[in-house]
Parts: sequence; C-alpha cells; structure tokens
Amino acid sequence: MPKSYYQAKEILCSMGMEYKKIHACPNDCILYKHEFEEMHKCPRCGVSRYKVKDCDECSSDDNSKKGPPTKVVRYLLIVPRFKRLFANGDDTKDLTWHANGRNCDGMLCYPADSSQWKKIDHLYPDFRKEARNIRLGLSTDGMNPFGSLRT
Repeated sequence: MPKSYYQAKEILCSMGMEYKKIHACPNDCILYKHEFEEMHKCPRCGVSRYKVKDCDECSSDDNSKKGPPTKVVRYLLIVPRFKRLFANGDDTKDLTWHANGRNCDGMLCYPADSSQWKKIDHLYPDFRKEARNIRLGLSTDGMNPFGSLRT
C-alpha cells in the first residue's frame, strides 16, 4: 500500500490510470466545466470558487480569483480502465465468462441469470451479441450520502 497520496497518484499515473480534476462549488451547486469553466463565482449561490485568504491587505476581487479551489472532484476515467481489463487474455476470459463458460441450469447463480439482465438482452439485441460488452451495476451497501447519522 502506498504511504501517501502522492505515492498512490504516481502508481496510478504510471499505469495509465489518470484522473481529471474538476473544480466544484463549495455548496455543491455546479461543477466548473463546460460553460462554467472560466467563472470565478458560482452563478447560483454567488460563492467564490477559490479559497478566501484572510489578510487585511488583500482586496476581495484579487482574493476571489486566485489560490487553490475550495472543492475539487476527482473524476476517474472509466474507458482506460476497461481497456486495461481487456489487455490481459486471462482477464478477458473472466469478463466474457457469462456468455462463454457459464453453466445455464435454470438456477439464479449469477447476475446473467436475473430477469433484469434478460430484459436488457431482449431490449438491446445488438448489445447482447457482443460478449465483451460490460454491464455496470451500482451498489450502495453501507453508503450514507447524507452524513454519518442521518436517515
């Protein structure tokens, strides 16, 4: 395990697993990308994009357009990760097992046996034809998006 954030970043970047930094509003109103990329204040709440310095000599205009951002979102690029999965032959076998090596005995043993998977196959037959297509699932087991003690 890396001992610092910097070491972890070096390991990921050397493996071709970069991420993009996107500045965000401190109140979670917007992400500063596309049409908001050049803005220095949030158009919804008016809060500065950058951390405010506490000094008497600094004017508020200079203060709001310089310095580190108050909040940064790190966006993990998913396509390079998928490419890395299929770069190894053993991993490719595992990723296509649901189409090529699975025992279809009528029992629900794998997500490919579920009614949702079959519905996607029925609705999108071209997607079903290619065994290398990846279906993503979202799991929120143990995640509380509203804080540690809120319901």
